[in-house]
Amino acid sequence: MTGRRVVITGVAVLAPGGVGAKAFWELLADGRTATRRITFFDPEPFRSRVAAEIDFDPAEHGLTPQEIRRMDRAAQFAVVAARDAVADSGIEISEMDTYRAGVTIGSAVGATMGLDAEYRVVSDGGRLHLVDHTYAVPHLYNYLVPSSFSAEVAWAVGAQGPNTVVSTGCTSGIDSVGYAADLIREGSADVMVAGSSDAPISPITLACFDAIKATTPRHDDPATASRPFDGTRNGFVLGEGAAVFVLEELESARRRGAQVYAEIAGYATRSNAYHMTGLRPDGIEMAEAIRVALDEARLPAEAVDYINAHGSGTKQNDRHETAAFKRGLGAHAYATPISSIKSMVGHSLGAIGSIEIAASVLAMKYNVVPPTANLNTPDPQCDLDYVPRSARDHVIDTVLTVGSGFGGFQSAMVLTRPERRTA
Repeated sequence: MTGRRVVITGVAVLAPGGVGAKAFWELLADGRTATRRITFFDPEPFRSRVAAEIDFDPAEHGLTPQEIRRMDRAAQFAVVAARDAVADSGIEISEMDTYRAGVTIGSAVGATMGLDAEYRVVSDGGRLHLVDHTYAVPHLYNYLVPSSFSAEVAWAVGAQGPNTVVSTGCTSGIDSVGYAADLIREGSADVMVAGSSDAPISPITLACFDAIKATTPRHDDPATASRPFDGTRNGFVLGEGAAVFVLEELESARRRGAQVYAEIAGYATRSNAYHMTGLRPDGIEMAEAIRVALDEARLPAEAVDYINAHGSGTKQNDRHETAAFKRGLGAHAYATPISSIKSMVGHSLGAIGSIEIAASVLAMKYNVVPPTANLNTPDPQCDLDYVPRSARDHVIDTVLTVGSGFGGFQSAMVLTRPERRTA
């Protein structure tokens, strides 16, 4: 490692409730929820029938008819967010050595919506056992290989350096940004366009989560269906979206007068090597990721001003995470405001880690902790300050954001103001 410091200079978000960082932040700060009954297809046959959908018209966001035809919805999200992030950063990639500009995009389930739709076509609605491939779209191969996401983003922004898809389940969004930061630190790239995208709201995804009862069956009031850390929670709400960032070396960003949202001061990922969907109640592996991320940042636990939790809204996750915060931060865990934005925008699988990074840097920008919506009856075993229902003014210089994923993945990232780390 060269010791280069990595900062975020561009932010773009596509999330339920509004497209763009401004609309996203307004929804979080107001404590509004974007969950509703599923409209993309008839959800009546399924156990869980609510989700956090995005009202998204790709043509309105500058995609051509050919791009729309070629790309799955998740790839469209990634490209639109990447273009917006580069514009927000003010960087001109075409004017630099483009082989020093790279892309990392995270995704848990790839082109789920495209594959689901095309299977229905080639199988004539499931009637044919031997499908007729001649009915498929010409670019079906792109749906099969998630690497098409990062390729599309690289073409869109003109980056010819390292190009990678990171797929580590629900930690993909943190891991893709962490990996990109490492490439800059080690000197393999100067600029990285990094983030994640998923559009999983489809019958096949709903059926999979129905089978393991991970998603909520609460249909009577979709706006209150996602209830992280609440004693009445009964599963998460599926979502969709994307967030993409421009990452660059700190001194280079300062020389060009770029806006610096935050420094990526520390990042770590660990695995519980325990169970595909189960979590150890002591949270030891997430606590270890937190410890290593803080060590890399050279910051004590007491420096953390806000924790952006994974907070999926399942009992085992919320209790595991609470234990991890206590183990990783000690007594300071009790003095730190914590919240889960999944209560408002749902769980977009591989995309949510990046969306939560966006929420973290915006919380730093505005010195406001977004709330945990729908937290009315706290679980006694989740006895930390989970900022119920309403946003809170709070000076935020350093944020810890974490993720937990099927397969035992546990990731943590420390974001801070560069001047605080220098001090």
